[in-house]
Amino acid sequence: MSRIWASYNRLLETAPLLTKALTSFTGFTAGDALAQTFVEPGDKPYDYLRTLKMGSFGLLVHGTTGHYFYGMLDSKLPGTKPVTVATKVLIDQTLWNPCFGLMFFGYLNAVEGKSMTEYKEKIEQDLQTAVMGSWAVWVPAHTINFGFVPPAQRLLYINTIQIGYNIFLSFLGNKEVEGGDEVKEKDETKKEL
Repeated sequence: MSRIWASYNRLLETAPLLTKALTSFTGFTAGDALAQTFVEPGDKPYDYLRTLKMGSFGLLVHGTTGHYFYGMLDSKLPGTKPVTVATKVLIDQTLWNPCFGLMFFGYLNAVEGKSMTEYKEKIEQDLQTAVMGSWAVWVPAHTINFGFVPPAQRLLYINTIQIGYNIFLSFLGNKEVEGGDEVKEKDETKKEL
């Protein structure tokens, strides 16, 4: 186990962006697999494409943006004093959290070929739930993160917790928009005109 940990830390030094992107890929893939297997009704067949979409979000968006965002946050607010930790948590949850939600729902919307109207409906229906759900998990988690976790391991720590949180995100992100059939009918009507 110590060999794996040493290898991971070497990769963080030599290829930090790729390593963090792959870590996020693993976290989002595992979260969706757990959601489909243990949380959602068992009468549906396993959706491998959905897992790929969630994993690719981790790889292409979460890992990369997290690398830059948390790097910037640590450079602007170095240290672990309680006021610094509280400020980082506040910034993360009031600025980054809603941006993350917009990126998450926007990415799924784009890879599923949905319209901007459907994206807007999804945001109106689920962004507040995602943000508030995040507060319950990430305020205490980031208090530990910013207070005790070395900056290079932040995304690994986040992705470890993210596996459980991704069960919630996967469920929320793949939930149909209420009145979704009406939105599709409106879009089809616009196309016909």
